[in-house]
Amino acid sequence: MAQPLKDMINARSVSVLAHGLAAVRPAFPRARFAERAVAGLGPLELKDRVRHVSAALHDALPLPYPRAAELARACAARGELDLWSGWPLTDHTAVHGLGHLEEAMSGLAAITPYSTGEFAVRPYLDRHRDDALKIMYGWAESPDEHLRRLASEGSRPRLPWATRVGWLMAPGPTLPLLDLLRDDPSEYVRRSVANHVNDLAKDHPDAALALLARWVGSGGSHVERVVRHAARGLLRAGHPEALELLGATPGSGSADALTLDSAAVPVGGSLAFTVTVTAGAPGPLLLKYAVRRAGSRRVFHLGRREAAAGGAAFTVRKSHSFRPVTTRNEPPGPRELDVIVNGRVAATVPFTLVEAAPAGQAANSSVSPPTV
Repeated sequence: MAQPLKDMINARSVSVLAHGLAAVRPAFPRARFAERAVAGLGPLELKDRVRHVSAALHDALPLPYPRAAELARACAARGELDLWSGWPLTDHTAVHGLGHLEEAMSGLAAITPYSTGEFAVRPYLDRHRDDALKIMYGWAESPDEHLRRLASEGSRPRLPWATRVGWLMAPGPTLPLLDLLRDDPSEYVRRSVANHVNDLAKDHPDAALALLARWVGSGGSHVERVVRHAARGLLRAGHPEALELLGATPGSGSADALTLDSAAVPVGGSLAFTVTVTAGAPGPLLLKYAVRRAGSRRVFHLGRREAAAGGAAFTVRKSHSFRPVTTRNEPPGPRELDVIVNGRVAATVPFTLVEAAPAGQAANSSVSPPTV
């Protein structure tokens, strides 16, 4: 099993931060800071660990914030920080720098190439809306891809794990940032732009579609990929305008055969299936699949096929994992698998998620016929 992310905030990450600060401020109480920062980490979850180390840092660095920010910039300039050692430094900025916008934003700009400031910038956008946004417009034109990415990521309406900033939930203020970055040479930046627009589409689909349509009309080296990723939520929902934006004919195409390797899938196992899809018209077939049970429907990407003409057929094979994860519970019981072609459910087949069979005992492998 992968190491929990919270365990990355540990004695080593604290040591890296302590070493960097002591290098730029010899009077920094390195040992006392490290001892307090590590004490009590064990039961804490990830963000609580970050805040715990940040509090220990503030205790060890009782300086006026502008001076603390100067030391943070000098520490970052050494190039030794990483996400885990630098995160408490950005959190310190989020908590203690709010009365010093210029110094705080300058500190985040220095740290973000090593440990992103996307969470720490949120309180500044909340309290210093126009002035903070003006600084971020400047970041969007920086030669540093990390700063350009921070301009988009830090202002996302629904940034995961971050505090919500009410005015960012409305379309408009961040669109100039996205226009600057929509065809950025860095994929790191472009993915953030697409995620930003996907956030926007959850609350304001019409505004998101208008923005994406404008980008398609303007063209660019990378715009098609950005638009496809940005519209993914709308495509999962079968939104006709999103399908048309990518050149697909809404509802066109069929699934002529859908078979499962086994209609009984053990918890922790995989559902393997094969489907043949047929185009109803020339152009792309945008393929999704959904796994349904009572009270739950999750949609996943299955593929994209280009049909030169109506009647073109494609066979697609997929394996869907039911490996347990901490963020999702998959109890045994009946399920249904849908195959979705250009926004329309084109085939459905039932299956059952069962308790894993004892060693040496095979699960029932009979396959139910699909409903097309």
